[in-house]
Amino acid sequence: MWITGLPASGKSTLAAALEAELSGRGVNLSVLESDALRLILTPDPRYDEREREVFYGAMAHIGQLLVRHGVSVIFDATANRRAWRDRAKRQIPRFIEVYVACPLAVCETRDPKGIYRRSRDGSARNVPGIDAAYEPPEAPDLVVNGDRETPADAARRVVAALLEKGYLTA
Repeated sequence: MWITGLPASGKSTLAAALEAELSGRGVNLSVLESDALRLILTPDPRYDEREREVFYGAMAHIGQLLVRHGVSVIFDATANRRAWRDRAKRQIPRFIEVYVACPLAVCETRDPKGIYRRSRDGSARNVPGIDAAYEPPEAPDLVVNGDRETPADAARRVVAALLEKGYLTA
């Protein structure tokens, strides 16, 4: 599953709630968190289009390998271009896309990493939602309201969607 949304929309919080919920159900899974993977794949990131293209391609490939070996994967990553998420969807069977919808103003007030503040003061570039486009999914499997739903409630809705699709058994 790919959890996408603007930075600070609640993706990581949802991923953590889902990891707890699914692990409690005995699901063997791995959360591929973009910030953690960037430290390895692009230790000196530029966040430009070309680097993101390569990074998200590598991330999807890692996910595909894990799935092939029986590990369910939660991608916790903005992946601001729809094409990057769509590529992962083509590579990985039984894939769902979860969109964490959250107004930019709310994301900016959260801003745990200070990226919006740095973007506004000119010290950070290519921030999705500010000076880099964010393309929301056209037909996500599920929309979570990052500004109104609790992570636990959102995780339960994602689990219900997985059950409905037959990707998880009760």
